[in-house]
Amino acid sequence: MDPKIDRRRFLRWSGAATVSAAARSHLNSATSVAEISPANLPRWRGFNLLEKFTAQRNAPFREWDFKTMAEWGFDFARLPLSYQCWAEGDPARWRRLDERVLREVDQSVEFGRRHGVHININFHRAPGYCVNPPAEPLDLWSDEEALEAFAFHWTHFAERYQGIPNREVSFDLLNEPARIDENTYVRVVRRLVEAIREVDSERLIIADGLRWGRDPVHGLAGLNLGQSTRGYDPMRLSHHRASWIQGSDAWPEPTWPLDAPGEGRWDRERLRREHIEPWRELERKGVGVHVGEWGAFNRTPHPVALAWMEDWLTLWREVGWGWALWNFRGSFGLLDSGRADVAYESLGEHQLDRRMLELLRRY
Repeated sequence: MDPKIDRRRFLRWSGAATVSAAARSHLNSATSVAEISPANLPRWRGFNLLEKFTAQRNAPFREWDFKTMAEWGFDFARLPLSYQCWAEGDPARWRRLDERVLREVDQSVEFGRRHGVHININFHRAPGYCVNPPAEPLDLWSDEEALEAFAFHWTHFAERYQGIPNREVSFDLLNEPARIDENTYVRVVRRLVEAIREVDSERLIIADGLRWGRDPVHGLAGLNLGQSTRGYDPMRLSHHRASWIQGSDAWPEPTWPLDAPGEGRWDRERLRREHIEPWRELERKGVGVHVGEWGAFNRTPHPVALAWMEDWLTLWREVGWGWALWNFRGSFGLLDSGRADVAYESLGEHQLDRRMLELLRRY
């Protein structure tokens, strides 16, 4: 028997009746599952889980995360994955897949089903592109070998989860294309969508916006995709003293609203004008919008981070968009974030930022 069929049967039927009451209640308040489509995305709310964010990390996902999210009323987990977790970075070995690691991704889908958490599978590092260093050996945007290898990986995921309903699993093609020409990006996305739909014509697919997810891509509007935006602006607040952002250690301590040198004043209305309204125009073309990443690094003063987060949350609730905080556990999250100015609450082996949790639960 085809092993893919065995996996799908396992994923579809095991644990199907164990969704927690809290998760079920929250899901019932979202868009009806019958209405899920690229033009009508539910207001899924949750977190990014980073177990396979890099090949160096490459750990199994933790059921505790999904269970706890659901108990708190959240229903969405975005999984930013590096293909190097299950394949080598050498182009000659890009198509050799490690089934042991891929079964750990399967397990996350089962955890999601068990606890009523939607799983959004995303390539953070793909053959030929990653927003983070080191650079890939070939270039996705110009090299057909890289593009076809990436299409091969998406074909495999489409086969792997064929038949799993969209209320449980969606695909987010590629994390944060940077300053890529729109026509080039559309060409690449079109090829990936074609690869997926040759196997699973009904799979819900989402594409990130351009310029690191900030800008809507009107050239994709006819492909029957949702699109994913970001909530990191202004960077002087969200990435204050982030070691991977050059010069951030010299930025003055942020406030909210923020008067940024050379950028002018940032407040809720500017966020609405520059980062909500352009995406509303895309929505009017029948494209659903979700916020795939957002949050503030742990060096941003906590009261400032919370005030800024509340303005973003208010705006997204007004327009009906869901969101996924980066991250659940870690320096942007509400668990184990390592902030110096938070009175944490012990939660088993974790340290909980109760004020952030309560803020998120209100929206």
